[in-house]
Amino acid sequence: MPDKQQIEAIKSKDAFIIDMDGVIYHGNRLLPGVLEFTDWLMKSNKKFLFLTNSSERTPEELQRKLHRLGVKVPRDAFYTSALATAMFLSNQKPKGSAFIIGDAGLINALYNVGYTMNNIDPDYVVIGETRSYSYEAIEKAVNLVLKGARLIGANPDVTGPGEHGIVPATKALISPVEIATGKKAYFIGKPNPLMMRNALRKINATREESVIIGDRMDTDIVAGIESDIDTVLVLSGITSRENIDNFPYRPRYVLNGIIDLVDIMV
Repeated sequence: MPDKQQIEAIKSKDAFIIDMDGVIYHGNRLLPGVLEFTDWLMKSNKKFLFLTNSSERTPEELQRKLHRLGVKVPRDAFYTSALATAMFLSNQKPKGSAFIIGDAGLINALYNVGYTMNNIDPDYVVIGETRSYSYEAIEKAVNLVLKGARLIGANPDVTGPGEHGIVPATKALISPVEIATGKKAYFIGKPNPLMMRNALRKINATREESVIIGDRMDTDIVAGIESDIDTVLVLSGITSRENIDNFPYRPRYVLNGIIDLVDIMV
């Protein structure tokens, strides 16, 4: 348990960037203290953003999921790696085209910035998490990349939590295309500083006034460190206290979970 001074230092921040799975919920189970914490954020007029490397769901779907779990926050409180990927591609090549292996969150994000779906001669092959992964889609992606399409990953996660254990995430799904083509993908999600700058811009916050709360040392915490944002690691997700020493960097603060913040915040 962190001491009162550490809790007060976290509480004094004006802006909170918060990972979701492992911090806010596990699957369809809300984690202890989250409802009280989000109430405190809103009542205290804090700036906050739920930031997820998952590209599967749209902000509307994420909002509905939290609503079902009892947490009512606005739709614009969510930012995903799919949205960051769409912004990146729109800046690189406005109104371009892409062959997408991914679900609704990624497809809608690209469509909303004016991208067209193209399986003949796309500018990009874009891959994110999906339940519709197939050999046929990978074969198509390989040949399009060999013909000149650039390869983009929505995030660099190798695995993620699923309802029944660990599931392969974007980096695992994209690796057959990298191996078969000899081309390396460019990954957009955390810890890419692009994702963090977009998040700060979205809530109109500075690095100094912000804190990032996450459960992964290799994405959330390193993203904060590389963007010079104070970091809070929660042990309610992927990382255990013993795992911290496996990394050459450390979080600024360590909590058992969001619940550690609640007693002093409510």
